[in-house]
Amino acid sequence: MFHILIPVAVLLLIALWVMSTYNQLVRLKLMAQEAWSGIDVQLKRRYDLIPNLVEIVKGYSFHEKNILTDVTRLRTQSMQATTIKDKQVAETELAGTLKILFAFAENYPDLKANENYLALQKELSFIEQELQLSRRYYNGSVRNYVISIEQFPSNIIAKLFGFSGMSYFEITTDQERSAPNIKF
Repeated sequence: MFHILIPVAVLLLIALWVMSTYNQLVRLKLMAQEAWSGIDVQLKRRYDLIPNLVEIVKGYSFHEKNILTDVTRLRTQSMQATTIKDKQVAETELAGTLKILFAFAENYPDLKANENYLALQKELSFIEQELQLSRRYYNGSVRNYVISIEQFPSNIIAKLFGFSGMSYFEITTDQERSAPNIKF
């Protein structure tokens, strides 16, 4: 009887370890997905704000249509991106163009004094800060998840149940790493 209990106890311990490790991997994966939804919320807020900002700037700058067209095009492109990588590339380009738009607005003192423009600029600045925090949280969640699926012995369970890595939200172009080049 005793010789049967030892293998059963060992199998029970292995089953508990597998279940615990699996649940931990699921929890970490869901946290990373939840973190991505936080980025998505901030991006949606920014997308909703951009058309208002563009309309206000349009009233002051009839001859700078290219900047406004680029902002609108990149906003649409970013909204339509389906993968994290595509979203990352589109967001990098949009952020760079928004920097140019704000630098452009510096040449229009009346625009800088416009209450609506100032309110929108302040709101966009707040959203950008929230977006940066959301990206950090996402990257931290992805880091924890990736560590768990690559570390021994949990990597055995990860491979067994098909857990795979996730992409970080990171700067991919030299354009975002450098200050924008603004020409008028």
